[in-house]
Amino acid sequence: MSPAPWGHVVSVLSPVLGFDCAACPHRCLDSPTESPGMRWLWVVALVAPACTVPQNGTAGSTGHGDNGDRGPCTPQHGSLGTEVLLPCPGGAAEWRRGGTVLGTFPAPGLALPNASLAHEGHYSCHHPATGETWATLCLRLGYPPPPPAIECWATSYPQAVNCSWGLSPEPRLDTDFVATYRHGTDTGECSLTGPRSCSFGELQVFSLTPYELNVTARNPLGAAHGALAFLLENIIKPDPPEALRVSPIPGEPQKLLLEWSPPSSWPFPDYFPLQYRIRYSRDNDSVPTTVGPYELTSHTLTDLEPGSLHHIQVAAKDMSDCGELSAWSAPASGTPWVGL
Repeated sequence: MSPAPWGHVVSVLSPVLGFDCAACPHRCLDSPTESPGMRWLWVVALVAPACTVPQNGTAGSTGHGDNGDRGPCTPQHGSLGTEVLLPCPGGAAEWRRGGTVLGTFPAPGLALPNASLAHEGHYSCHHPATGETWATLCLRLGYPPPPPAIECWATSYPQAVNCSWGLSPEPRLDTDFVATYRHGTDTGECSLTGPRSCSFGELQVFSLTPYELNVTARNPLGAAHGALAFLLENIIKPDPPEALRVSPIPGEPQKLLLEWSPPSSWPFPDYFPLQYRIRYSRDNDSVPTTVGPYELTSHTLTDLEPGSLHHIQVAAKDMSDCGELSAWSAPASGTPWVGL
């Protein structure tokens, strides 16, 4: 099937990136230092041909034209800080913005030097003698997308990889994304889970071959591509432990019993166990104490200040020490037993 006449196709070359596996002594594998190959990623973006806008609206909103006309306006996009040309098909024309006549300008159109956000809005060009409307444009300004900055984590190892990305600077224009992954000769879609995030599964653990995530960002001003390569075991990062409970121990004025549960997103704690670290501090103390790692989901803190309120958090990491420590859990508080 042939594409729509307003389709645009961009091809993006995606090299495999290098990475460091030195911090993973047990399960992680040495990273390749050179790309095993390159491939072409084809992205098709379809740009809607028309929209209607109110007086000071933006593309995609609806309302009456500034010149009093009803009907669609043609979206026009430009880069901030550059000269933007608003085209008119009728040659020399009278230009209007809102109810204000800007003047008569020769073909090919109205030039806006050093375009700023103040230039956004609804423009129209007219026959200089009869006032006949030749074109109505709604101008939006922004930037072409920069290459997406990608990060990926295996929070539910070994079931899925979750990835997200950011753009800096922000383009200000609606930007679409296509995300795919490659593992050796296998390729697949990274299913979007949010505006700038995706997830994929069917993972091969302990593989010497890196995974590669490719993300293409596209808006009316251009397209950009980002890639991230990684070994699966290097990106393990559990979610924080859950249901942390702090209890005094009867007869023990310097101890607290801590109990918690593995993160519910960690699917196989019996086969892929976690280790835990504990961070605690007395009330109003600015510097916490960190202890661990521990393999159990309970621990007794000792040598605490009698009668003092303590604040505790727990974090998790893969037992093999691969990947990264989770974020700290929500805090829980408790005071050691106080005798009557």
